[in-house]
Amino acid sequence: MKNEVLKVYSPFTRELIDTVPLHSEQEAEKMVQTAFDLMKRSHPVPLHERITILERLIPMMESSIESLTIMAAKEGGKPYLDSKVEVLRAIQGVKSTIDTIRTMHGTEIPMGITTSSQHKLAFTMHEPIGVVFAISAFNHPLNLIVHQVIPAIAVGAPVIIKPASSTPRTCLTFIDMIHQAGLPKEWCQALICTSTLAQQLVGDSRIAMLSFIGSAEIGWKLRSLLAPGMRCALEHGGIAPSILAHDVHISEYIEKIVKGAMYHSGQVCVSTQQLHVHASCIDEVAAALKDRVTRFAVGDPLKEESEGGPLIHPHEVQRVQSWIHEAVSGGAQIICGGNTISETIHEPTVLLSPSLNAKVSTAEIFGPVLCLYPYTDIEVAMHNINASPFGFQASIFTNNTDIAFNVMTKLNASAVMHNDHTAFRVDWMPFGGRDVSGLGCGGIPHTIKEYSREKMMIFHSQHIRR
Repeated sequence: MKNEVLKVYSPFTRELIDTVPLHSEQEAEKMVQTAFDLMKRSHPVPLHERITILERLIPMMESSIESLTIMAAKEGGKPYLDSKVEVLRAIQGVKSTIDTIRTMHGTEIPMGITTSSQHKLAFTMHEPIGVVFAISAFNHPLNLIVHQVIPAIAVGAPVIIKPASSTPRTCLTFIDMIHQAGLPKEWCQALICTSTLAQQLVGDSRIAMLSFIGSAEIGWKLRSLLAPGMRCALEHGGIAPSILAHDVHISEYIEKIVKGAMYHSGQVCVSTQQLHVHASCIDEVAAALKDRVTRFAVGDPLKEESEGGPLIHPHEVQRVQSWIHEAVSGGAQIICGGNTISETIHEPTVLLSPSLNAKVSTAEIFGPVLCLYPYTDIEVAMHNINASPFGFQASIFTNNTDIAFNVMTKLNASAVMHNDHTAFRVDWMPFGGRDVSGLGCGGIPHTIKEYSREKMMIFHSQHIRR
């Protein structure tokens, strides 16, 4: 009996790009058992060989920048230039992994400072956590895979990666490159399966670590299904608020704000969704945003002139449209946009003063919508922001250090940017949400730590003297 297939469509044209065979439950079981058996043997690929494999991988990726860029743009919908940046970041991620491997070490635990601890030497070392099961998202179809897979190779843990059903081809191409670089196939397996089958694996006691990137609703549900002792890292999203103080000119930061809100049509977990603006300059800010956002070029993601592209599926376009309608019916004013352009593209939209109870104010939009909220007291603005159950990245635009430190200290966020948009990221910094926005910490060095566990060894000998 032939496997069922996953149909991959262009999010822009909705044409069928490819069909990819779905793995059966029996094939998934074989993958898990294979990975589990590797850990039981306790003989990972030697560390120096892992470094060599990653070093071979880098020039392979560098020679494939154009093809990887086009593939990611075509199946994920992120514009060509932004997809190329993603590919370059992915390459840098592999380089950062090698750098991290070379500096990984344990620590000495002080002994000899009490009578009971004399003649002892204690130190820690890192071991792979076990089988890693990684579930990825569509919005960065290469770089997210790098962040979930390459750290597993670094620590010597077998990994099974399930890409988003919308963007499997980029993942499969990259995993094939890893195998060509010399990693035995059983150490990194790509699983193309239904969400139901993936959910089954989450509760499998042979899995030691779940890495999940996606919606909070699904992530927290999966966490509740984990087998005893299984660890997890969950990366969700949020409302990514920014505050614009009265002492800055919007012209200085208009490009950053629009980029933070409209990059990949808002389909980023830290896309700027809320902009709280001092009431004295709200008209100026609204006018500046209207001017720039109406010129924000959306269209074919394969064209270099496109700044924005489609949403991943037509039903997402309709959802965003319905949220805007709800906000307007509740009193919000449309500064610009507000309409669908086609079945797959929504206009970049700026809303003024939506109700604090509207969906655009309380839930992650994941679309090209920026909401403006005037304030007269910055403490009230922060109170409204902190009323959200989410806590991911945020930002404050001000030239006043007292205002900056006050906001950065009080906002409930895992990271607060000063004079930059909420979507700023480099791949070696800690990255992850708090509260509903996630659990654990991403970023190459931090994921390597999450995929490891420490073991302490204590030697006793009369010859050990302190």
